[in-house]
Amino acid sequence: MFESWILGGLLGMGAGMIALFVALLVWSAVWKAIALWKSGRNSQLAWFIVMFIVNTVGILEIVYLLFFQKKKKGKFSFFNLKLTRQNA
Repeated sequence: MFESWILGGLLGMGAGMIALFVALLVWSAVWKAIALWKSGRNSQLAWFIVMFIVNTVGILEIVYLLFFQKKKKGKFSFFNLKLTRQNA
């Protein structure tokens, strides 16, 4: 009975809604994967657990990546891009 309710709900949605839903899933999964990787590599267990359990459609993950991940001095590291400031 439960399976038929889910299947009926998905079939009843329009193509636009299904596309939006899939795009939202991909968006969330990408940000979650990056943030979990960074928090795991930085030994930030609390952030890892919270981001693993709570689904915020990428918002919490983006906040973590921008403001709370451990950063090396003088370097900006986002998506493994390392930009250093050089004197002109």
